[in-house]
Amino acid sequence: MVTDRKGQGATTKMEPSNRQSPPAGARPARRAARPDPQGPLSAELETAALRALRRTWADLNACLFQDRLRPPTLELTDDRSRLGAWRRDSRTIALARRLLAEHGWGTVVEVLKHEMAHQFVDEALGLRDDAAHGPAFRKVCEERAIDARAAGRPSPGTPPTGTRERVLERVARLLALAESPNEHEARAAAAAAQRLMLKYNIEEVSSASQRNYGFRHVGRVSGRTDEPRRLLANILSEHYFVEAIWVPVWRVREGKRGVVLELCGRAENLELAEYVHSFLEGTAERLWSEYRAAGRARGNAERRTFLAGVMAGCAETLRVQGSANREEGLVWVGDRDLRGYLRRRYPYIRRTRYAGPRRTAAWSDGRAAGREIVVHRGIHEGPAGGARPLLPAHRG
Repeated sequence: MVTDRKGQGATTKMEPSNRQSPPAGARPARRAARPDPQGPLSAELETAALRALRRTWADLNACLFQDRLRPPTLELTDDRSRLGAWRRDSRTIALARRLLAEHGWGTVVEVLKHEMAHQFVDEALGLRDDAAHGPAFRKVCEERAIDARAAGRPSPGTPPTGTRERVLERVARLLALAESPNEHEARAAAAAAQRLMLKYNIEEVSSASQRNYGFRHVGRVSGRTDEPRRLLANILSEHYFVEAIWVPVWRVREGKRGVVLELCGRAENLELAEYVHSFLEGTAERLWSEYRAAGRARGNAERRTFLAGVMAGCAETLRVQGSANREEGLVWVGDRDLRGYLRRRYPYIRRTRYAGPRRTAAWSDGRAAGREIVVHRGIHEGPAGGARPLLPAHRG
């Protein structure tokens, strides 16, 4: 995601141009009673999901496999032992019903990619005697940033270990110090945490060590993006060493299209970026509630404008801090390998420019509040009510 700084908040949304969800091909399911969010899918919702899967298969075939695959049969099964399978004899990609019912669309798409890679090795390359997850299969997956492991559910990235985990723990301790009631101490601790991650990433990019990348979907799935969320995505990509892209999804239990923010990067950076995303969303909502309770808002219609101001103010503070780091000789030039990983996942990317919101009093008040935000560890809750821990006690 890229922000046009000359436009003072105008944003450009980055998204796959050969869309991986069904904006054109799959029709929303007809409105019905809201299903149990934990129960099995209705026949109508399954039918709508299969339409979405067929369109997604066609998009992936075009953008990742150069239209070299023939459409297979797609079916849902009650298999509890695996999430997906390519069946050569019947030319079928089978996906488990529980994959749709229990996991997000991002996981569904990754499992579908995995099975399409099997189909590609089998039919396009004609290597029918090759081991199921042999060298040819792994090469096909590597070229397209597909998870080649046979474990089933794709991983968001290798958990940070050793030096990387120690760096993240040091960052967590600094963010804990940023809770200090002393404003100067809090800002100094937050700046030190950001500087530590900057130095670490500069050293990592300069080294010859192997870097493993992954992705995570963060935040809520919604029908569209808005200015506050686009600005938040820009903050993460500009200051937290990840790439941010808005990807289309299918909301299985609603039978509707949607969009979600995907972050790509190394595990330690994804961990921090996801935490910051949750922290800033929760903090912005809290600031809006306080602003409205004080009687300064004319109505809920000003909410998005205020939240956009909060994100704009926070971004300004981070840019000032970035300028100070550059004066100390800490210059971030980006991660070319990470950009390559993103391009392997999404060979065709479209950028759409949006004008910023009107500069009303609510926007200015939000901007002033955003300038005062200090990212710290684990006080505020996200919009869904659950705090996002920076370093979970257990990683599964």
